Amino acid sequence: MLINSSILITGGTGSFGHAFVPMTLSKFNPRRLVIFSRDEMKQWEMAKLYGDDERVRFFIGDVRDKDRLARALNGIDFVVHAAATKIVPTAEYNPFECVKTNVAGAMNLIDACIDQGVKRVVALSTDKASSPANLYGATKLVSDKLFIAGNSYSGSDDTRFAVVRYGNVMGSRGSVIPYFLDLAGKGVLPITDTRMTRFMITLEQGVNLVWHAFEDMVGGEIYVKKIPSMKVVDIAQAVAPDARHDLVGIRPGEKLHEQMIGSEDALHTYDYADYYKILPAIHNWSQDPARINGGQKVASDFTYCSDNNPDWMSIDTLRVWIEQNRDKVGKI
Repeated sequence: MLINSSILITGGTGSFGHAFVPMTLSKFNPRRLVIFSRDEMKQWEMAKLYGDDERVRFFIGDVRDKDRLARALNGIDFVVHAAATKIVPTAEYNPFECVKTNVAGAMNLIDACIDQGVKRVVALSTDKASSPANLYGATKLVSDKLFIAGNSYSGSDDTRFAVVRYGNVMGSRGSVIPYFLDLAGKGVLPITDTRMTRFMITLEQGVNLVWHAFEDMVGGEIYVKKIPSMKVVDIAQAVAPDARHDLVGIRPGEKLHEQMIGSEDALHTYDYADYYKILPAIHNWSQDPARINGGQKVASDFTYCSDNNPDWMSIDTLRVWIEQNRDKVGKI
């Protein structure tokens, strides 16, 4: 589907974009891949990686600017929406700015994609959008609902919207693994709570989930990758086995365990080999055979949380992954 197409990724200079762009160029050879973001320095640095590759274009702009989005989307077939204000404390202390990007920006993108005749849009979500406990999660829940409803707004037009949701991306900027690596030499690692658990996903797995969404989507689906969990204390043990742990308590807006599917969504959730799919409750779309596409309905009390996950990553497995990816951890 993506072969010889024109693709745009918002927030494309972030961690996900640094994985999505080279993987998509290699696998699908798109005619054009546009990185849309507002940070000129990040674009300058990223552009060095692609030299004279005429398929890669850079477009300065902000999802808050609907007119700029309309210009960037001219002739685009597929969009990945990765732009967001993501850091939980940043959102808590700058709520108006978070809403402008995560909510108003989503609305702008939906309208602009419909107006410009984009074929399919996949928006990146987060575990924090499921039963949100902080402003970032709340804005991403709203964003998810907007993209689902966008399929009604597009009407007879061909533009279709779907969402992918996943948890902690291993080794990404600002995440726990590079944070622990930076502190490992001091011999003490801060632990919020010894019970805390997190989902673990690689950027490559996230990219593959987006590719699958483009192929499978009818419109309005939320795709949730099946991934392993780890205790935060085990992550610390993998990074620095000899370090002492200093219990510092949970930060404002932080959850003890991550949740990607709550019991409220169980009525509309289907199980597949390596992912779950939450179908929209509106318009009886959750009963649509094309959207269900062979999935098995989950139990009515089903939840998918990092503490009740049947799949757990071992300390040794994470340690091997860190050694294999040490040059990339925390860099993107």
